[in-house]
Amino acid sequence: MRAVQINTTGGPEVLELAQLEQAPPASGEILIAHDAIGLNFIDIYQREGLYPVQLPARLGLEAAGRVLAVGEDVTRFRTGDRVVYCSSPGAYAEQNVVKADRAVLIPDGVSSDIAAASFLKGLTAEFLARRIWPLTAGDTVLVHAAAGGVGLILCQWLNCLGIRVIGAVGSEDKASIAAGNGCTAVINYRRENIAERVRDLTDGMGVKVAYDSVGATTFEASLASLQRRGILISFGNASGPAPAIEPLRLSRGGSLFLTRPTLFDYVANTEELDAAAHALFSIIQSGKVQVQIGQRFTLDRISDAHMALAARETTGATIITL
Repeated sequence: MRAVQINTTGGPEVLELAQLEQAPPASGEILIAHDAIGLNFIDIYQREGLYPVQLPARLGLEAAGRVLAVGEDVTRFRTGDRVVYCSSPGAYAEQNVVKADRAVLIPDGVSSDIAAASFLKGLTAEFLARRIWPLTAGDTVLVHAAAGGVGLILCQWLNCLGIRVIGAVGSEDKASIAAGNGCTAVINYRRENIAERVRDLTDGMGVKVAYDSVGATTFEASLASLQRRGILISFGNASGPAPAIEPLRLSRGGSLFLTRPTLFDYVANTEELDAAAHALFSIIQSGKVQVQIGQRFTLDRISDAHMALAARETTGATIITL
């Protein structure tokens, strides 16, 4: 089968499309034939070496498809089931073997493209919106990269909960997209000072939560945008890792909180995964959250897909087709 692997870390040029053998599923595993593959920033972090992987490595963590074979002791799925997963390496390929307890059934009415485009991003939005910090209807939050893959889902989800969402984006086109997907106000950070504009929009109070997936270039603005006892949720490094911070800085800013979560600690077992997936697919099926697929690349153009995502030239989700 065709699969993308890296033999060393580095830029997009290290991504190699090769012909590899796929082993059959072992006990507790399933073999999946992919229909669509998700593209995520974590793939870039692994390729660059920010998140270490054992080399040579097959990249990609998210894909949707049909079960080709099941290993011994698998009762969760059967051959022909449509499934999606987001925590098993090797998704940049025509097929992949994953642990059965890390995949979920795709419900009727949800296409494989939508499942692959939304699973990792949507599960991230689910724990950010519903579980990481208590929010009450009427609260105001700041969402960076509001027109991105996670951002669009998160903004819509928060809006459904009655949260006032201020989105931050890098262009007027992205501002229009964010405004149509749950944001009550949008800041173009290339033209406006984020923290000053947040204060203007909140009568000087600031936001209860700043959701920051950008990292280095937005960290200070996020801290400066928080209200007293607000929290900065730093969950990505699109512009590079966020800087270190002295704890006293949080005290001086108004008894602030800071956390650096990862999705996999919020879907740490099958029960958590199933509950989060049910919440995600239910809100998608309701129409309250619509998944935007902004770009499609074929597997042999995976380097182009990485470059577009890293340059923040994409909107919504990107999927890889075969």
